[in-house]
Amino acid sequence: MYFSDPPAGEKKGVLKSIDRDIALAQVETEKKLSIIKAWEESEKAKAENKSQKKLSAISSWENSKKADYEAELKKMEQKLENKKAEYAETMKNKIAMIHKAAEEKRATTEAMRSEELLKAEESAAKYRATGQMPKQGCSCFSS
Repeated sequence: MYFSDPPAGEKKGVLKSIDRDIALAQVETEKKLSIIKAWEESEKAKAENKSQKKLSAISSWENSKKADYEAELKKMEQKLENKKAEYAETMKNKIAMIHKAAEEKRATTEAMRSEELLKAEESAAKYRATGQMPKQGCSCFSS
């Protein structure tokens, strides 16, 4: 038996039924696609949020570590500055001691010079008064 076209009235009802089934299937497909798209966007948002949270934690960790080492560096620099200041003070004290010793040596030398000049003047006055010649002296004056 061959299928023949249904009668005219029946044909419209079957087409309407087929169109309705197609439309319902299409709506069901669109609904599934919409749910899948919503799920996909939700998963992407979760992944993005998770990634941002991890990146934020990494940045926080980095900043914390950098701050720790910068504080340690400043502490070391301060220690070095203190040692430098102590060393400079020690060197200044040594320089002052050297200057003091030099001044004392100068004063001693000046005092000895004055004493020797005074002795020479006294001896010369004594020799003049007595008319004697000095026992020690410059050989250039002896004849």
